[in-house]
Amino acid sequence: MQRAIGSIEVPFLQNGVVVRQDHAAWRHLAAKWRIRGDTVYLNHGSFGLPPIDVQEALHRWRHRLDEQPVDFFVRQLPELLHSARGRLAKFLNTSADNLIFQENATEAMNVVARSIELESGDEILLTNHEYGAVERVWDRECRRSRAVLRVAELPGFSTAPPSREQITESIVSQFSDRTRLLVVSHITSATAWIMPIKDLVEAASKRGILICIDGPHSPAQIPLNLDETGCDFYTASLHKWLSAPLGSGFLYAHPRVAERIRPNRLSWGVLPPRTPTAWRDEFEWMGTRDPSAFLTVPTAIEMMESVGLDAFRERTHSLACFAQQQIATVTGRPPMTSPTNFGSMVTCLLPQGDSDTLQATLWNDHGIEVPVWEFCGERLIRVSCHLYTQEEHIRRLTEALRQEL
Repeated sequence: MQRAIGSIEVPFLQNGVVVRQDHAAWRHLAAKWRIRGDTVYLNHGSFGLPPIDVQEALHRWRHRLDEQPVDFFVRQLPELLHSARGRLAKFLNTSADNLIFQENATEAMNVVARSIELESGDEILLTNHEYGAVERVWDRECRRSRAVLRVAELPGFSTAPPSREQITESIVSQFSDRTRLLVVSHITSATAWIMPIKDLVEAASKRGILICIDGPHSPAQIPLNLDETGCDFYTASLHKWLSAPLGSGFLYAHPRVAERIRPNRLSWGVLPPRTPTAWRDEFEWMGTRDPSAFLTVPTAIEMMESVGLDAFRERTHSLACFAQQQIATVTGRPPMTSPTNFGSMVTCLLPQGDSDTLQATLWNDHGIEVPVWEFCGERLIRVSCHLYTQEEHIRRLTEALRQEL
């Protein structure tokens, strides 16, 4: 099965396998990115690369700001932000009233942490697969309020992938009468697992526990309908899989909790003579800053939608599956999870050894940018695939691992 992108025929997949080996269409799309010639970039999950169209749109917004900042900030910006937020809301299947732009998921998570009123003895529950910065945010907040930070241990993965039911049970079993908030990744950073969010939201709601989803890897990588998740808060970065500019992200707050949200720093909220009338108004004017990244988000959405989000997901998931299979042929290690539980990036088990040295060697000697780290007593490698990724990049990584392991 194929879908046309303009005059280009895009190959689809059957049972997770590339239908044909002619990747001219995908190479055509890869040309939308400008990547340094000495680099095989397999780390989109850390810092996404904006395509050329997005870079140019960002520069146009900055030029428009710089050539007349008073007119831009005072007369144009409120409507421009409203329009950009509305486009993002449509993409995320929610109302613009439920969203604010934030620089990244970490900034948004800090807003949530300072907006939750905790008392001594209250409990915040995370998992041991949460991003390190998120754990630091909540550790500080719990210390400040004398609340308790608890960490649920997810099932091991060294010998066999855990089931979604096992993952859910490992978290829900840690709920207590003092649990006020569950913070959980939609897609985990270190292990690239798609978490059972629907089941977790349902379980938390039954206990009256708020839930904040940390979702920097979700927008574009997987379908996202914020209204249907049922969560209270959702934080995300847009510079990853959506390939929007660095400095673009968002915070979603469900209407039932939105009025709890408070900014970490206080400014005008909205420029006079307007005054804040809704929770989101406090975040429009946080002091003088460059909003160009926020205003470029619609360009990134349009670019990804012009390719076709289904085509993007099928193509990149196929490459991630290929990477999982190829790396296993070198390491002999079992998969950490099944293909149904990861999307455009996959984490694989490696033999024990020094992670920093291997990552440095892959870059210095092979020109491959890919993260290697220690996690839960294992050495892991995480491969991210985007529209510029080719099968030959995976083969180069596989051959490099064969030489270095």
